[in-house]
Amino acid sequence: MAERSTAAVDVADNSGDKPLAAKADKATADGVDTQNGRAADGPMTEKDGERTPAAPAAAPELHSGHKLARRYRLEECVTRVDGFSSWRAMDEKLRRAVGVHLLPADHPRARSVLAAARSSALLGDPRFVQVLDAVEENDLVYVVHEWLPDATELTALLAAGPLEPHEAYQLVSQISQAMTAAHREGLAHLRLTPSAILRTSTGQYRIRGLAVNAALRGITSETPQRADTEAIGALLYAALTQRWPYENDAYGLTGLPKGVGLIAPDQVRAGVHRGLGELAMRALANDGATASRQEPACTTPEELAKAVAAMPRIRPPEPAFTAPPEYQHTTYQQGSYGRPTPGTPPTQSVTAVPPPPPPPPLNSRTGRALKWGVAALLIAALGLGSWQLADTLLRGNNGGSGNSGSNQQTEPTDAPKEIKPGKPLPIGNATVFGKEPIKAEDADKAVDRNADTAWVTKVFYGYANFGNLDSYDDGSGIVVDLGSVQDVAGLDVDLYAAGHKVEVRAASPEASSARSLSDFPHEVVKPSTTGKDLKTTLETPVKTRFLLVHITALPSDGSGAYRGGIKEIKVLGTAE
Repeated sequence: MAERSTAAVDVADNSGDKPLAAKADKATADGVDTQNGRAADGPMTEKDGERTPAAPAAAPELHSGHKLARRYRLEECVTRVDGFSSWRAMDEKLRRAVGVHLLPADHPRARSVLAAARSSALLGDPRFVQVLDAVEENDLVYVVHEWLPDATELTALLAAGPLEPHEAYQLVSQISQAMTAAHREGLAHLRLTPSAILRTSTGQYRIRGLAVNAALRGITSETPQRADTEAIGALLYAALTQRWPYENDAYGLTGLPKGVGLIAPDQVRAGVHRGLGELAMRALANDGATASRQEPACTTPEELAKAVAAMPRIRPPEPAFTAPPEYQHTTYQQGSYGRPTPGTPPTQSVTAVPPPPPPPPLNSRTGRALKWGVAALLIAALGLGSWQLADTLLRGNNGGSGNSGSNQQTEPTDAPKEIKPGKPLPIGNATVFGKEPIKAEDADKAVDRNADTAWVTKVFYGYANFGNLDSYDDGSGIVVDLGSVQDVAGLDVDLYAAGHKVEVRAASPEASSARSLSDFPHEVVKPSTTGKDLKTTLETPVKTRFLLVHITALPSDGSGAYRGGIKEIKVLGTAE
């Protein structure tokens, strides 16, 4: 159930007569969503826009085990509503869980859903849950997206209580910056609700359903930037107060008192951070509220992001340290070693343990023999050392005078020969390494002997280590399969750009497959930041079938974005 709550897209209707607690549970479990406290899929006009009603259409009647494109196996239906359904599925090609939206090809929203999914996929921003595929096939339209089982919905976080100031600051900062980037590319969300926001275990917030959620419901807006900005303000307000900033209850949160309008967060809950409360009011001013302290209202995500950046930085709380246990005196420090314990009655005493007797002196016959034996050994060792020193000096003099003979051969005859790499070894197969392989279909471009093609990663923001995302905490790279165990004497790797942090590792000769980092125990090239080319000759050939060119950090383009890749890998054998 936890997996469904973090990866399902908010697609269902939550109207009905169930009590609020029941609705909150359903929102967490099934991704149920409302918009500003109203039923999201009810027959009413959406705020700052309108919702296009769908013609009666039955959701595709599929079942668990059905396979799409001979690749995506449906496992669990998360939602079935309004002519479409959402599923948790398994990508059997890449062996990972994915989410899938399904609707009939003749559904009135099918074309707009396809267009929205393809536009969202082109953005490629890791701050959004990525669209992986958008296909029309066999009278079906389906959209495949990432599934994040280890992330937590904002709905669940708010159910536990309001967020502390630093966490709320991170929420509004990351979400506003991400939506600024989306709107620059002409993409709006229009469904920014607590169930659309996921928090990863590393503290990053990711947004799901960009453009696609609104297209599935037929929602449009004449002022999309204003609508998304107000939605971010509502999220910040809820994070500070654990109250929904509208009269109706929603997402398991109690709404504001009826008839009083929108009131400042610090009037709802004591101890609210003053700057963040004013920021929430400036974003929510789009709904008719008066901006706090006469500051101008924020009407676009970019204005909101700039307002957040202008605030004094809110530091995380200091970690709480538990007090160490009270110091316990040892028995020795209490003075009981060989002496009476302080609380012992005078009539009682503690008997001291007598020290062990010293070893007997070496004055006996055996002792004298032992001393003479040691002395003889020392004399023999000194004589042998002197003889070796003299012999070495004589050899050096003979070599310097030009005399011929065996004394001239000072190098040992069994010295290892210098290893020279030979021709490139044939490569049987190449795969992308990592928990979540990046562009697995392009792996062969790194070994196709064509410098004009390359395996290139996605663009990551903020952190060189693949955006500091859990899915890529093992880095990425290319695993080369030589087809059989070979003697590897050198490597020649042409990288996508200079500035990668790379290492090369080898699997054990007996390994029949290698996928995880632990399968490559032998370090061939130590981790280092390289130029555009990585060339190395090994002192000793390595016997292996599998080699991993492991990238742990990507080069920057100078604007806070990171991207890398590999153009060509050549594995060199030994020269004959």
